[in-house]
Parts: sequence; structure tokens; C-alpha cells
Amino acid sequence: MTRARFRGQITGLGSTSGVRVVVGRWRSSPYGAFADAMLERPDGHRVLVAPREDVARLIAATYVFDEVRVEPVEVGVRGDHWRLRSPSLSLEWAVGRRTWLGRVLRCVPRVVAEATWFTVLTDPVARLVLPGVRTRGRARDGREWYGATDHHAVVSLTGSYGGRDLGGLAPIDPSPRFGFSSTPRRPSLTSVVSTVEVGSGR
Repeated sequence: MTRARFRGQITGLGSTSGVRVVVGRWRSSPYGAFADAMLERPDGHRVLVAPREDVARLIAATYVFDEVRVEPVEVGVRGDHWRLRSPSLSLEWAVGRRTWLGRVLRCVPRVVAEATWFTVLTDPVARLVLPGVRTRGRARDGREWYGATDHHAVVSLTGSYGGRDLGGLAPIDPSPRFGFSSTPRRPSLTSVVSTVEVGSGR
């Protein structure tokens, strides 16, 4: 088994069209800086949009998808406004104030919040406070740990997928079925350190 650590932000987005999207913007990883998107259509079809083959292989070894698209993915940030662009997916969303959860997370020393052992304590709390959310568990081909350090609400969304308008912002309901953990029902942006352990043969 080999471990990889990713530092960045995860944004969970629901839309009035029924498409739910999880965007990862990773500033630091063994694969360099990159962005990816996982989306589930209203009919349950799950799609990974990844910028490179090696990134796609790792994510597909961790989560479950019906379709994998390898195409350029760019995420830009200007103040509180975020934008994702790829050939098939276009998103713009605005990030609001830090939530009560974000204020709590900011009180935890970063070295503690990022440690995999700390998820023994945070996982039962996450299950209770944020139904469907886990901070540790079995991934598709190994294990994964989430260490959250901040949390903000998302307050608006526009975008399209496959040329079709996604509508406006909506709760992430039902939860997308990518793996052992989901995002909170309320659209939000979480600063996180993700530690992934997968089989060395992947």
C-alpha cells in the first residue's frame, strides 16, 4: 500500500437541475497542483472529470464512477468568486461567510487536524452533525482520511454540463454516491487535507 497526501479545498454543489458536483482544487499533491470534478446526474450516472490520465487512475481507484473524462480542468479564484472551466463542465460559484463549523475547525491546531489519528475522534462527530459525511473509512482500493481545517457556505451557482444549463444553487440531495463519504447537504467549501492509501499496483 502507498499513501498520498493532498492539500486544498473541496466544494460541494447542488443545482436545481438535479446535477450534484464535488470540485477538488489541490494546491499541493504528489501530482502537483491540479483540479478535478466528480458529478452525479439526476439519473444516477456518475462522472469523473480529471485533467490527466495519472490523476484519473488514482481518483478512480479511490471512488466509483460510471464514466471517466480526461480533459483540461482549470479552477480560478478571484476574491470570493470561483470558476471552473473544462470542455464539458462550466461552473461559477460564490463563497460566503465562515460557518459555525469553520470557526470550530479553526480552533484546532493544524498539525493535529491533519493527522490521520485525529479522525478517530472526528469521524463519530461528523456522522452525528453532518449526516453522510465521514472523515475516515475504506476507499475503493484502500483507505482515506480527511482532515478539515476550515468551512464556508456557498451562496450562489451558475453553470452548465454537456451544454445544458444547471440552473441555480440547491441542496445536495440526494447525496452523490462516489464512495464512503459524501459532502454536507448544504453547499459549502471545505479546506482539507486528504490522505489516500491505495494498492501499490494501481
